[in-house]
Amino acid sequence: MLAPETLERVRRVLGELGLDGWLLFDFHGLNPVATRVLGLGGLATRRLFVFLPSTGAPTAVAHRIELHRVHHFPGEVRPYASWRELERELSHLVSGKRVAMEYSPRDGVPYLDRVPAGVVELVRASGAEIVSSAELVTAVASRWSPEELADHRRAAGLLRQVALAAFERVRDWCAEASKPTERGLQRWVQEAMRRAGLHADASPIVAAGAHSANAHHQPTEESDAVIGPGDVLLLDLWAGVAKDAVFADQTWMAYLGSTPPAEEARVFDAVREARDRVVAVLRDRWREGGPVSGADLDDAARRVIADAGYADFFVHRTGHSIDRELHGSGPHLDNFETHDERLLRAGIGFSVEPGVYLPGRFGMRSEINVVLHEEGPEVTPPEPQRGLVCLDVSGG
Repeated sequence: MLAPETLERVRRVLGELGLDGWLLFDFHGLNPVATRVLGLGGLATRRLFVFLPSTGAPTAVAHRIELHRVHHFPGEVRPYASWRELERELSHLVSGKRVAMEYSPRDGVPYLDRVPAGVVELVRASGAEIVSSAELVTAVASRWSPEELADHRRAAGLLRQVALAAFERVRDWCAEASKPTERGLQRWVQEAMRRAGLHADASPIVAAGAHSANAHHQPTEESDAVIGPGDVLLLDLWAGVAKDAVFADQTWMAYLGSTPPAEEARVFDAVREARDRVVAVLRDRWREGGPVSGADLDDAARRVIADAGYADFFVHRTGHSIDRELHGSGPHLDNFETHDERLLRAGIGFSVEPGVYLPGRFGMRSEINVVLHEEGPEVTPPEPQRGLVCLDVSGG
């Protein structure tokens, strides 16, 4: 647990920020950042605090009946049993120090706000000044390992194959005079992912016609729609090569017909251009050595959508962090739902997925993933969707 290279990276960032340490807290899995950084197994059924100082050895404050969880901890372990012992040890550990915690002032970035308000009060009462661990989370907890990057690339390639095969399956069903439905296609996709060795934590989004205007549509027995000529078809897939791997997350769009109507084509072009503008801005800023935040990239995508006349119909952020959680704790491409000013760092990954949703008519979203290297951004899959897939079903 707590690999030496992780501790070294933590100390380096703490030095940059002028902080005394990083105080990690977990209880019943509330804080995935702590689990990832510390490499802990099992569930914390009692409160656990771990202090990673800018200098010196780390310290864990762990309950006496859960000392097995910190058996290989590379530092001092201070056991406690009663709440009085916990508060005393915590005060000895952090009094007079400036410490980082998974805390976001006014819940500005919810995916960073992992520590309950009561714990923040407890730590402050122990004599510590708390600041946000935002930069530490980006530099350490959200950073992909080389193995995770390799797993992600593999998942991205497989998901692309499943998505394109799913569109062909719809075309075949229509040619056979069948009536494909959202739920039927959803089941087919799930089975195709299983055969490919992919693992997902939820059902993929399959949305046809007016349902595609609902960004998170999930077909039910009552709402299941037949997929037929003239429909826009949205397919959103996410999966990894293992349950705990870094997932790939993609959205693909099709039109059931030989040529899409003018507005459908125009909306798809807008979201694709917004997607590509994000990558271009990131690549240019990175090459120039300038800072770039998730909010900056969200703004870049929104300008494209606004210029196309659809600003009011782009109703979610441009992208989300991806780490061992599909919606991770790192920087999000967001200056809309939240104001995420965290700077992007090499080693992290995220989705880019602008969308336009016209209620009662149709929606379009184009989603790729980006991993940021020291030399610049890498897009996955390497061959993303360029044009609206047209499924000629006139014979069905």
